[in-house]
Amino acid sequence: MTLHGRRVVLRPLSVHDFEAWREVRRRNHDWLTKWEPQRMPNQPDTIEDRQAFASRCAARMREIQLGSGYGFGIFVDGAFSGEININTIHWGAHQSAYIGYWVDSLRAGQGYMPESVVAVFQFAFEQLGLHRLQISIIPRNTSSRRVVEKLELREEGLAERYLEINGVWEDHLRFAMTSEEWDSRRDELVTAWLL
Repeated sequence: MTLHGRRVVLRPLSVHDFEAWREVRRRNHDWLTKWEPQRMPNQPDTIEDRQAFASRCAARMREIQLGSGYGFGIFVDGAFSGEININTIHWGAHQSAYIGYWVDSLRAGQGYMPESVVAVFQFAFEQLGLHRLQISIIPRNTSSRRVVEKLELREEGLAERYLEINGVWEDHLRFAMTSEEWDSRRDELVTAWLL
């Protein structure tokens, strides 16, 4: 399962990506950890432990098999550059999911993440048949907010103390798109970001 943008290739990570993933995560420690949940006590460190990373990749593959989530590494010119995930897919009457992402600081601000988001939206709406996708962002995370601003996603409001981030329950702004919005904006977004 591989998705293609204009400049990005998105594919599930495997244990063979460990060295590249570890190098990017180590180099971006300060850039990323302030926006991420704390690692649980006694949980292995996927950045330093190859087996823990392999287990993480296997868990993501099980999610794909179960249809409960899809995780993709972002590759630019063949180099690992970040991740984007479709998380917590709800089927039935809900048909919705959450999108999460991060990018290597060396690739930030170059449009790779909006391109990746559009590729994931196209996959989620057109291949998976989801109805609604949500992206939640800490209000002060201006880099992440810039992604949804470039894509002109609809803001739905503030969710107070929404997620534990770096040991603190943080408020998040919620942005979303429905399949109806995708249908009306598809050509515009695909032309701008994927072709």
